Amino acid sequence: MSAVSDRLPTFPWDKLTPFKATAAAHPDGIVDLSVGTPVDPVPELIQKALVAAADSPGYPTVWGTPELRDAITGWVERRLGARDVTHRHVLPIVGSKELVAWLPTQLGLGPGDRVAFPRLAYPTYEVGARLARAEYEAYDDPTELDPEGLKLLWLNSPSNPTGKVLPKEELTRIVAWAREHGILLFSDECYLELGWEADPVSVLHPDVNGGSYEGIVAVHSLSKRSNLAGYRAAFLAGDPAVLSPLLEIRKHGGMMTSAPTQAAVVAALGDDDHVRHQRERYAARRTLLREALLAHGFRIEHSEASLYLWATRGESCWDTVAHLAERGILVAPGDFYGPAGAEFVRVALTATDERVRAAVDRLGE
Repeated sequence: MSAVSDRLPTFPWDKLTPFKATAAAHPDGIVDLSVGTPVDPVPELIQKALVAAADSPGYPTVWGTPELRDAITGWVERRLGARDVTHRHVLPIVGSKELVAWLPTQLGLGPGDRVAFPRLAYPTYEVGARLARAEYEAYDDPTELDPEGLKLLWLNSPSNPTGKVLPKEELTRIVAWAREHGILLFSDECYLELGWEADPVSVLHPDVNGGSYEGIVAVHSLSKRSNLAGYRAAFLAGDPAVLSPLLEIRKHGGMMTSAPTQAAVVAALGDDDHVRHQRERYAARRTLLREALLAHGFRIEHSEASLYLWATRGESCWDTVAHLAERGILVAPGDFYGPAGAEFVRVALTATDERVRAAVDRLGE
């Protein structure tokens, strides 16, 4: 076991423990804007679907029920503008983090193979490469990478942590480059429904991929848009030639979404109203926090989408973390997401209205 764990970096969130203790000591309690875990209720129609499917004594299937696949294909076409999506183009997964961490291993990558991800990125992209013993590197522009030995290219738009959105023209250029060099492209689009000052576009859109899904797969999650982080509900959509062998591997590995969760996802993907209501909650919190941070002397970069504000005071991110912790506010240090984030912090919008107001008041003191 130690041989596997030795490949991994220190779990980043453990480094926040002393700052969390400082923030928690505030007389009015902590305002936790660090992890980005949903705090609002699971919509009632989703809870009802889960309960209705609670009597599920048999094993679920890895590929999901036909109703689930119908729901995914319908949503991908309705929401993302994809065309001619069949059941062969989709695959349920047990939350997106599981997929990111184990994808290089499931693809058969190993020593000598390379995985690439954005300069500022979700740390699990690197973890996945390390678990597979593959090489990895960060990029500013993926088309400037050496394509030799590059087997997996991660895109992330909208970005975690920065909220940056890749425009349609940029996505089109990158997809064409990856195909030219035979590089498998996975696009993490888990925040796509949370665009504020930009309208995120999927690699599944025909304007981006030319009407072909060859060599591309999109990753989507219901954790943030439907408050289902506790359900572990996500899915892939894209090239059947990639998804088919992944399905077989995941069958052998028992990587199946529970039957009640599958029923809940069908309900969630079939309803757009709850997504709109949740967006309105986040938009209001975003406005309050953004204005308070700017008034407190922060500069905010990107942040045109996603559930975070990417903010800096022009100092070490850990100094900023400490500064805010003294005010009872906990945020994520930017270097969790790469050395390029050394002077930034990620401020999540995932706190109750009452806690957001408390943060705003403290920033104004």
